Amino acid sequence: MIQPNSGTGPGAITPDGSPVDFYTRLKPNGEPEVVAGVVPAGGSVLELGSGVGRVTHPLLERGYQVVAVDESAEMLARVRDAETVRARVQDLRLERRFDAVMLASQLVNCVDDADRRALLGACARHVAPGGSVLIQWLPPERHDTWHVGQGRTEDGITVELAELAEVSPGVFNATMRYACEEMVWTQSFASRRLTDEDLADDLAATGLRLARFLTDDRTWVLAVPAT
Repeated sequence: MIQPNSGTGPGAITPDGSPVDFYTRLKPNGEPEVVAGVVPAGGSVLELGSGVGRVTHPLLERGYQVVAVDESAEMLARVRDAETVRARVQDLRLERRFDAVMLASQLVNCVDDADRRALLGACARHVAPGGSVLIQWLPPERHDTWHVGQGRTEDGITVELAELAEVSPGVFNATMRYACEEMVWTQSFASRRLTDEDLADDLAATGLRLARFLTDDRTWVLAVPAT
């Protein structure tokens, strides 16, 4: 039986099941380009759920001012040359506003509705007037094509969906299997299938508005303050 928020493998495993040593091996996957397409050069970026700095470091190299937020001290210990804040995203109150707030890693697909709105509320209270909120989500059509064995191998790293169960309508428990250099990790999590309307409603409830999709696959969303 899949146990969400759990993980296995060598090295530290964070409370949400993320294997730290595995994430240090991953490269950016287009995220810096998404930011650069929206945020002016030299702008300030609040990165929520930064992890080990996989995206933080390329943004710094592009000249952005980045504040990296994560709940895991083990993750933040790998972040270099950026201001770091250890906190639950839902509880974050920096009393500062940023040109852009980024919420990646499909965190918005969390199962609990109140938790999702708390994540989006953190985005809303930290984005500057006229600023941008960049959200990575799993759109419904991507949820609908999930299947065991789905994955890819790139740069010697294999990522594969190892287990999948729909535990209630629109709610899935999944386990990913990661392999690199004879090391193997697993990470289990829960994900809710959200429609475009669901996402728009949750954004509106926190004072944000869905402006447009930023990528052809619709996995990146631009939201802006509603007023």
